Amino acid sequence: MLLEITSKDKDNLPKSNQIKGINVLCLQDNNNLMSKECSKCKKNPSIYLRQYSGEFLCKNCFIKSVVYKAKRTISKYSMIKHGDTVAVAVSGGKDSLVLLNVLKNTLCSPKLELVAVTVDEGIKGYRDESLDIVRNFCSSIGVESRVMSFSELFGLSMDKAMEVRPSEKISSCSMCGTFRRRALDLLAESCGANVIATGHNLDDYIQTFLINLFAGDVERIGWTYPEPVEYGVTNLRKIKPLMEIYERELVLYAIHTNIPFQSEECPYKDESIRSAFRGHLNNLEKIHPGIKYNAYSSILKIAKKVKSANGPSTSNVNDGVQQERRRCTICNRDSSNRICSVCRTLDLLVKET
Repeated sequence: MLLEITSKDKDNLPKSNQIKGINVLCLQDNNNLMSKECSKCKKNPSIYLRQYSGEFLCKNCFIKSVVYKAKRTISKYSMIKHGDTVAVAVSGGKDSLVLLNVLKNTLCSPKLELVAVTVDEGIKGYRDESLDIVRNFCSSIGVESRVMSFSELFGLSMDKAMEVRPSEKISSCSMCGTFRRRALDLLAESCGANVIATGHNLDDYIQTFLINLFAGDVERIGWTYPEPVEYGVTNLRKIKPLMEIYERELVLYAIHTNIPFQSEECPYKDESIRSAFRGHLNNLEKIHPGIKYNAYSSILKIAKKVKSANGPSTSNVNDGVQQERRRCTICNRDSSNRICSVCRTLDLLVKET
């Protein structure tokens, strides 16, 4: 993970984190920042320069600004309504724990229920640590947490799936994403939730656009427009409240609010083209501060136009992907084809065991 922070913030990384998983790049000299007055409150010394806006922010104003951005996104796209039960997908990483923290502290009310749901993919030496982090954090803030594993749902762990996959052309991220989305749906249904909130950030949104673009999947670009669409027999909605916030700002929020998080990245991540796009985008941001924010704004307009061109439909949604509603002939879940992607993937893997 590339983290662009001040030298002081590097020293303030929580001791509970595995710092070896973070590649810290101190772009902003702390002495220069501390000599600047906060652009918001005009009182305190700044700890962060939001380069795309030119704002110098003190600790309190920075934290408030992140919360404000999340609340604004929720309001703008009507992501959460009174009476909703929200299943927050919590992996133990900084994005999902920040999301849970923000929702708990700012939106939780008698008319809104939160439950943390975690998928145990079965990746030895990686997932165990994060499960402990999630369990302890949820207990500390008084949020119910539930866990479901690939093994209990699909009969094999992610490690086993990697062993038996018939070809490396079936990427780890493709298999894991397919299984995880189904697991999250089942977890949400098991706790009576009608909304699934994920911690996808602005960087993730741009990367997903590029993945779809380079795959020639233009329709999918329209389906990623952030207005929630109901899907499935229980009319679930998937939302991304942090999608307008830089990844590095979520790391800093976690640091300054003392949220412990797992910084070690998945050992299978290098098989995904997402990692390549991430590196290129970070390099561009270093040279041209604010280019990610500009790209996000443009992509949002493109997604809206493509969605409008696709027209309304009775739909199924899988991770924000809108599809013609059908039923899988094997598992009877919503599917865009006769056999859903989960059952197709399982069939390929079972043949090899």
